[in-house]
Amino acid sequence: MANITLRQAARWCGGTVDEKYADVAFFGANNDTRILKPGQLFVALQGARDGHDFIPSAFEKGAAAVLCSRKVGDYPAIYVDDPRKALGDIAREELTRIGPRVIAVTGSAGKSTTKEMIATVLASTFRVSKTPANHNNDIGMPMAILSMPLDTQVAVLEMGMNHFGEIAYLSRIAQPDVAVIINIGTAHMEFLGSQEGIRKAKMEIVEGMDPKGMLLLNGDDTLLRNLDRTPRQRITYFGQSEGCDVRSLNVHQVGEKLCFQAQAGRLTIPVALSLEGEHYVHDALAAIAVALKLQVPPERIGDCLSHFRNISGRLEIFQAGEYTIINDCYNAGPESMTAALNVLGNRPGRRVAVLGDMLELGGRAQAEHYRVGRIAAEKADLIFVCGELAARVRDGAITGGMPENRCMVFSDRDKLAQALIRMAKPGDVLLFKASHGIHLELVLEAFLKDRT
Repeated sequence: MANITLRQAARWCGGTVDEKYADVAFFGANNDTRILKPGQLFVALQGARDGHDFIPSAFEKGAAAVLCSRKVGDYPAIYVDDPRKALGDIAREELTRIGPRVIAVTGSAGKSTTKEMIATVLASTFRVSKTPANHNNDIGMPMAILSMPLDTQVAVLEMGMNHFGEIAYLSRIAQPDVAVIINIGTAHMEFLGSQEGIRKAKMEIVEGMDPKGMLLLNGDDTLLRNLDRTPRQRITYFGQSEGCDVRSLNVHQVGEKLCFQAQAGRLTIPVALSLEGEHYVHDALAAIAVALKLQVPPERIGDCLSHFRNISGRLEIFQAGEYTIINDCYNAGPESMTAALNVLGNRPGRRVAVLGDMLELGGRAQAEHYRVGRIAAEKADLIFVCGELAARVRDGAITGGMPENRCMVFSDRDKLAQALIRMAKPGDVLLFKASHGIHLELVLEAFLKDRT
């Protein structure tokens, strides 16, 4: 990562710095003293707690300097009106200084997997940096940029949002050369009102793009195929539909391998992913389209995808003794919940769906949880569910034909875990799926601890 002086950073963000500290340099940034590394810039943000209260602790942990809005002791500091905005300004200028080609990825479901696939394929040809884990918001993405090595040739940046204006802000920082929208779903309906609102928010990704940039859109998504206004950038479509520029043919699952041919003009690339579920086809097609745009040799693309492994917590399938675990606890919306239940339904053995609430669905929440119950009734033999809308899942499951004694509702995670431990049998396939805020991973941890 780069060495940035306080003088330089203050100039980039319009801040001020005491002259005696102007030549102090930092390497990367962090707003959490628990994971702050020596030499980093501590960003004092106002959240549930005031970050200024942690400035002394940050320097005890080895912070090089602080980005803050008021003086707290005699420390190396950049003083600004808004530390959050200043962080973004510094990141934008640092990204310009490094000068990589920038790939931006967003979507309602699958954006993290798509980002990882793109980074994996491009790493065969370029020095690639990417946003880690959930660093996809107005704080995480700038911090990820400030951690990039100076020799980065391609930056793959995931962009998330739940309100209007958030992706526009990230796009103006990143200034993407290529932008990918993987789909338009129903996540964050609570704040965006409708799927058309979600599309409008996702399309903000073009705000920081040059008109000569390339916009990659899912051609199987009707909301993306029929835009309400045409962007300045050239659109390339990927999908299974006729007319897509990068298209999948002969999609089929062979055991744990998802196989298809990707066709782009006269070029055909055979793909065999070590993943289950056809929803991954769009993620892979997006990665292929980006790779072809950046002129990665076609033979490398299929090989890289064949070795791709998804990140932990996203439809991660593994054996735990005599049990098959499908860990998809990281997050959930109606689209990803349906995809996960389809994977469960294709597995042999007694299928157990361990589910929790999908958050931020607004007025659609009741209907979507009921619909998930209907789907779960078709795909699972046993359902455990907790959360405020667990009863709606149960109602949907019963309507879908699930016997009442096979769909159990629990008031909290601990009671669910106890019942699951008591009722699970060797040979079961267990899916764990809920929004991140439900912390269903704690139920999985309790189950695994009991069984090992």
